[in-house]
Amino acid sequence: MGILGTMARHMDTIVGPGVLLLYPLYASMRAIESPSTLDDQQWLTYWVLYSFITLFELSCYKILAWFPIWPYMKLVFCLWLVLPMFNGAAYIYENFVRQYMKNIGSYYGNSKYPEDQKKVLQMMSFDARKAVERYIDTYGSEAFERVIRAADKEARKH
Repeated sequence: MGILGTMARHMDTIVGPGVLLLYPLYASMRAIESPSTLDDQQWLTYWVLYSFITLFELSCYKILAWFPIWPYMKLVFCLWLVLPMFNGAAYIYENFVRQYMKNIGSYYGNSKYPEDQKKVLQMMSFDARKAVERYIDTYGSEAFERVIRAADKEARKH
């Protein structure tokens, strides 16, 4: 019981680095090489959340020292974030981060644009979106509508 008890007390130290760093590192490298963006979203969100947890620990280490269960809570939470059967990081992104970004409007374009223009803007990269926003500010919303109609007409030809 002595060895098992010691292993149980130090489970976070034994399993933690593999769960918190090694597997996510491996999965992130695989996500970079895959053509899908879903796994990129999962692992980018994981690394952001892991960074927040680390910052929280560094900022509150004196308080957390009073909670002996903290390392186990962190391990369980990170297991939920990491393990593919749960995909916790993707869940947090879809249900919290994305909703927040939608509400402030910075991800889907400024709220001054009509809904159909927002849909077009959200499909673009950040640089392209900024260029289109400058175009709309310079030439007006109607000019952008004409560009969209012309592009739509051209796309239907092919």
